[in-house]
Amino acid sequence: MKKTSIKTNTYKIRLAVDIGGTFTDGLAVLTPGGRIWVAKTLTTPRDPGEAVTTVMVDLLRQISAARAGARPEVTEVVHGTTLVTNTLIERKGAKTGLVVTKGTRDVLSIGREIRYELYDLNLEIPKPLVPAELRLEVDERLDVEGHVVTPLDAAELERLTGEIGRLGVEAVAVCLLHAYVNDVHEKQIAAAIKKRFPGLAVSVSSGIAREIREYERMSTTAANAYVQPQVAEYLDRLDGRVHKLAPAAPLRIMVSSGGFTSGKAAAETPILLLESGPAGGVLSALNTARNAGINQILAFDMGGTTAKACVAVGGEPLIAHSFECARVSRFARGSGLPILMPSIDLIEIGAGGGSIAHVNDLGLLNVGPESAGADPGPACYGQGGTGATVTDADLVLGYLNADNFLGGEMKLRKDLALAALQKLATRLKLTPTEVAWGICNIVNENMASAARIHIAEKGHDPREFAMVATGGAGPVHVVEVARKLQIPRVLATIAAGAGSCLGLLAAPARVDRAWSSPTLVKDIDWDRVAKVYADLRADAEDELKSAGAGGVRLQWWIGVEMRYAGQGHNVSVNLPWRTINSGMAAALLKEFERCYKQLYGHLVPNAAPQAVTWRLTGRSVVKNHKFVWGDARVSAQAVMRGKREIWLPLKRKYAPVPVYDRYSLKPGTRISGPVILEERESTLVVPVAADVRVLPDYTVSIMIREF
Repeated sequence: MKKTSIKTNTYKIRLAVDIGGTFTDGLAVLTPGGRIWVAKTLTTPRDPGEAVTTVMVDLLRQISAARAGARPEVTEVVHGTTLVTNTLIERKGAKTGLVVTKGTRDVLSIGREIRYELYDLNLEIPKPLVPAELRLEVDERLDVEGHVVTPLDAAELERLTGEIGRLGVEAVAVCLLHAYVNDVHEKQIAAAIKKRFPGLAVSVSSGIAREIREYERMSTTAANAYVQPQVAEYLDRLDGRVHKLAPAAPLRIMVSSGGFTSGKAAAETPILLLESGPAGGVLSALNTARNAGINQILAFDMGGTTAKACVAVGGEPLIAHSFECARVSRFARGSGLPILMPSIDLIEIGAGGGSIAHVNDLGLLNVGPESAGADPGPACYGQGGTGATVTDADLVLGYLNADNFLGGEMKLRKDLALAALQKLATRLKLTPTEVAWGICNIVNENMASAARIHIAEKGHDPREFAMVATGGAGPVHVVEVARKLQIPRVLATIAAGAGSCLGLLAAPARVDRAWSSPTLVKDIDWDRVAKVYADLRADAEDELKSAGAGGVRLQWWIGVEMRYAGQGHNVSVNLPWRTINSGMAAALLKEFERCYKQLYGHLVPNAAPQAVTWRLTGRSVVKNHKFVWGDARVSAQAVMRGKREIWLPLKRKYAPVPVYDRYSLKPGTRISGPVILEERESTLVVPVAADVRVLPDYTVSIMIREF
């Protein structure tokens, strides 16, 4: 009898996993085809990699079930994490030493001598990551142009390494005066430390933040060293876990600037991972907007812990080159540690679903900044949380379905939510419903106010934008926030509850480099600039190759931080890559004046333009991605799950509204708000009159008619 051979197809799969403060999200995409599967689980703070393994196993199980007899071949795993952020906030990093030029030992303590709250007599200043007793001075000196004034000799290096040995540190940061111009002494020190202590993590400022501003550069280098041992260990363990499940898949790490890099590069410069998860949410929003033909958006990402927003114009997010982390006062600018790094220009505009409400000293209702996180979570999770959170308020207001949270895998307890709200209601002499709406309205108003300022600071009007929601709580609150901002159009992406993972899969490989050399434009040595750019580009190309972008078409940009001589703040100017010579000056000045006028409304007559910091950005080409569900959640007919009473904010009362299974609504479907669209990982709440339409890629478009 002739044997029949069974043909087994192999499908290529890319995975994305993002660890948030409350949930860890995972998403798999079939290539080609764009079919997606989603997994979500509570974050495991004691061992974040455990949740990563859980969602990967779940995703592979789902794919195997959907593709009977097929063997999925995982070709890539892209990862976003809050590990760096949490390590800095919780001060759980490595014991770190700092090597500085003689006479600059106290720079970290002095800072900028700015009081972020001028009249607060009990002002708390963030403590430096490296205490004074772990800072070592070295006798060397360069001048502002990088010329050696005091050489670094062998005896001084021997003395320095001996002192490092006596400190018993796990990591060392090296930040010398003017090393951004000439790194010769930093390289000598790093080589001497590594020779004597091969296992010690060493961070040098010329490799981390090659920019002016001594305090900010020193703070950034210290922060990188502080988190480096923990991140390196985490990435090594994670790489092992990933390869057990996907042996051939390289691990890529999302960086704050909106691209990914290799695990090796991420372990060397972990400070670049500070905003890796939220950056993914922005890229997901941009991908959705491009598919809808929209080029001005406010990306809005709200998860269990925080809510963030980003302005994107012309299909590109705005990039900031300085950042602040581990703030003592969460929303007070100047209360954190300054970090020099390229990052998507995100602003934390409010609380997340797990943020806890409380009555302040004035007897007023406040929300956050304390969060219930994943453990114990909101009261309604039934895991021991007792504080009333935003999620508890959303449940009581009818915005969430207690029996359909995570598709019914996690049941919410409305009785526990009401009990938590009742505690506040008793103190405030209100009803639980009034407290629930108070919590929700405070959160929405705070987010709208912060977003309004953020947009205005960029020289734009919010009414000219569309708002795109991602995150588990984003679609719940987005319509109300948009209405307060007078933004007429809202988009909710496919798989919005795992939107950051969509962004991770849509992200390009990316690398950024910088070099400071403050010079009047008329005095620029263009041959020197061209040589520096040649070196920066060669180094950047090596990193892009290590991230798997060696055989793809790359795009390059030249960026320059500019100002008028004598000013203290810079304007970012960007130009497509071109031959660097004196002929570039005219284009540089033209773009500087355009950007300056947009920000400030006028130019400064007779002022001398100055180039301060030169930047290089390289990335693989950004492509539009279209995703469709790989599982069975798309049905043949529209499924109305009935009606549910929800709180209508403009009518100030509960009223029944239709509730639909979101993915039972085919592209082209049009319905009217108020309405609720439910999916497994999130809920889209439209509590006002609106025209709701399902676009071809299952994005939901909402045109608000009631302001």
